[in-house]
Amino acid sequence: MTAFRLAPSVADAFPDTLIALVTATGLRGREPWPDTTAALEGLERQLADGTWQPADETDPRIEAWHAAYRSFGTNPRRIRPSVDALGRRMSKKATLPRINPAVDSYNAVSVRHGLPAGAFDLDHVVGDVDIRHADGTESFTPLGEPGTVENPESGEIVYADATGVLTRHWNHRDAHRTRVTEDSVHVAFVLETLHATRDGALLKAATEELQGLLAPHADRTAVHHLSPARPRAAV
Repeated sequence: MTAFRLAPSVADAFPDTLIALVTATGLRGREPWPDTTAALEGLERQLADGTWQPADETDPRIEAWHAAYRSFGTNPRRIRPSVDALGRRMSKKATLPRINPAVDSYNAVSVRHGLPAGAFDLDHVVGDVDIRHADGTESFTPLGEPGTVENPESGEIVYADATGVLTRHWNHRDAHRTRVTEDSVHVAFVLETLHATRDGALLKAATEELQGLLAPHADRTAVHHLSPARPRAAV
């Protein structure tokens, strides 16, 4: 099993953090996912008819991530939290990207609820995963750039396993090594809030929606949570 751990320094800095881990085993990414297709198309229709729009940086959910990024030295208007970047892209292009059904599922849930989301192919994770401050010596290869190696800034919050960094700037960008493809069969999906007191119910609804999209296409799914009170979960 893989353990996800919230480092004490991150818990202290962000004491109202709540992270949902939705795991899917036996995922079947090459079959049709009609509910995910409907979710994407439904959001695009709502945007087009003006009945809904993605959260922007004036929204408290996005503002919280901008403040967090600034706290560890990242300019959030240059390097944006994933949910902010996704919402801005959708507002500009009027569509969501189509990557593969698993990624499309968490993108739809993320932008609908205004919460960052991501995923890791657990078959390519080495050891356990820590959400911690980088020390500046780690390596990171960005998604889609297998020949590139970066070094996160010291103090930047990252997801990291035993051999490298899996996300930069907390949730800005994922690593190439643990990317989710149509052939990924054992995946951990992540949904995050920095304000559980305010947005815990929203996170719960998003988690249930994501699990509902995944369950018809997996042998089994499960949900775990990380928080300062429960800083470790084995998935």
